[in-house]
Amino acid sequence: MLVIPAIDLKDGRCVRLRQGDMAAETVYSEDVPAMARTWQEGGASLIHVVDLNGAVDGEPRNLPEIETVLKTVKVKVQIGGGIRTIETVRRYLQAGVSRVVLGTAALTDRAFLEQACREFPRQILLGLDARDGKVAVKGWTSVSDTRAIDLLKEVSGLAIGAVIYTDIARDGMLSGPNLPALKEVAAASAFPVIASGGISRVEDLFEVRALGPQIEGAIVGKALYDGKLNYAAAVAALGTGPGARGKG
Repeated sequence: MLVIPAIDLKDGRCVRLRQGDMAAETVYSEDVPAMARTWQEGGASLIHVVDLNGAVDGEPRNLPEIETVLKTVKVKVQIGGGIRTIETVRRYLQAGVSRVVLGTAALTDRAFLEQACREFPRQILLGLDARDGKVAVKGWTSVSDTRAIDLLKEVSGLAIGAVIYTDIARDGMLSGPNLPALKEVAAASAFPVIASGGISRVEDLFEVRALGPQIEGAIVGKALYDGKLNYAAAVAALGTGPGARGKG
């Protein structure tokens, strides 16, 4: 299972939010490329980048920083936040992004999601962000009436690369992942699942991986930046710990 470090961008800086609240930020670095380089040197093979301003505004807002990251590191980078048009998808992938995450668009513009999956099969990730089981959109500023499980079923026939499931109530809280919800999503998903939200200990990673082979990875953010979880140690532990299937 991959342990995927997150870089959340707001106003050109690396930050973390509490439960997606744009007003509840902690700034961790003004040098975003240096932060990406830190995770690469720590053994990451994939970095998860989110344009927080873009998620709210509906279009890329931190593109210069993202492009600099792509030029700085050699590992794969996936990007989400404010990707609402096929032109934006093309721009990111042509710039060297490995995969793009569509969240709001998956719910509000199904034709766009279908086109993106046709044009870039398996390079599109479904960002399934949920509060109390319901899908949240527009940078988590709005919660729909659609159940996450129902949306998963609706898109099961598309060439989606993976599903990133984020429990908003756990995000940035260091309270552990929502294992029952993750288990439900993994059972319902036709695609690999990436867990996100609340992971703060190596034990959390073991518990997520134990949910089954459908789990591709886990995104970790605040715990890394606060020093509660050492990235290299976590990767090493997953390679030797309970249920090890080779180093993640």
